[in-house]
Amino acid sequence: MAYIRKRNNKFQVIIKKQGYPRLSKTFLEKKTAQLWATEIELQMEKKTFEDYSPAQSICLKELLIKYRDEITSQKKGFAPETCKINLLIRHKISLNSLMQLKSHHIYSLIKELQITRKRNTVISYVNIMRNCWNVAKRVWGITLPAQSPFDLVSIKRENDTRDRILSKEEYKRLLDACNTSNLPCLTDIVEFAYHSGARQGEILRMKKEDIDWNKETITFKDTKNGEDRKMPLSIILRKIIIKYPFGFGVIPRRLRKHFEIACKKAEIKDLRFHDLRACFCTNALLSGMSVAEVATLSGHRDWGQLKRYTRIKPEDLKVKLNKVINFVT
Repeated sequence: MAYIRKRNNKFQVIIKKQGYPRLSKTFLEKKTAQLWATEIELQMEKKTFEDYSPAQSICLKELLIKYRDEITSQKKGFAPETCKINLLIRHKISLNSLMQLKSHHIYSLIKELQITRKRNTVISYVNIMRNCWNVAKRVWGITLPAQSPFDLVSIKRENDTRDRILSKEEYKRLLDACNTSNLPCLTDIVEFAYHSGARQGEILRMKKEDIDWNKETITFKDTKNGEDRKMPLSIILRKIIIKYPFGFGVIPRRLRKHFEIACKKAEIKDLRFHDLRACFCTNALLSGMSVAEVATLSGHRDWGQLKRYTRIKPEDLKVKLNKVINFVT
């Protein structure tokens, strides 16, 4: 039952009903208080009542902190996402309660972030808040409106797929520049990446016990997708590993610095170390390997994702196209 009492020239409604939490709310006018009490009691009778009072008292900032500490901290690549969450925590949008958060707040944030960030990066900020909202609703049991404010936000992702692989001539120039580097093992690291498709982290984490000389395989441990991956050792990879039985012993920051210097010396523009992985995937497919075989070597669980790393161009298929024409004529 609901009852209303006057306190400090305001009207406080208190509703107590078995099976529901105790509710109270204060109004300036008695008529408004009576209407609210009637509406809530009717919802309880119809069993459609949802208690949003916790969501009204929790601000987005509290939710983001909880998400960062409990969910993000358990992810493999937690550092970049943690930085994004910390920015959101400091932003004024985080001061809104979960019930006050509206789509126009999100659009204002998007407009502000787009001044200094690419569109896909801005989308990642919005997706963090969206995931945070969903976890709060499904996992933490916070009652939230059926329609999330993020469902009302539409922003198109731009196609930022990289289209950069090394030509044979560029690769030779890069190796020549690496040979003059102050980092003695740079040439071998670049060759290893180019001929294995391994990620930078996988290469730098290699240890002696990861090599099986009997089966001639290497195991990349703790990969991006969370699974270990075995790869056969080619002649080139075997020669390189023999020179570094205990790993390369280089930290990522130092490798990145000297790789950028080598690219500058070789007059190679717009090349990232990760593009060497794309070079391997493209070369493997052009050599005649199937998508399944390349995915096994590169560690792609989703073959669709492998498409992002292949840079096959129409001119690369000229010889194969002529073979098809000769076959049918």
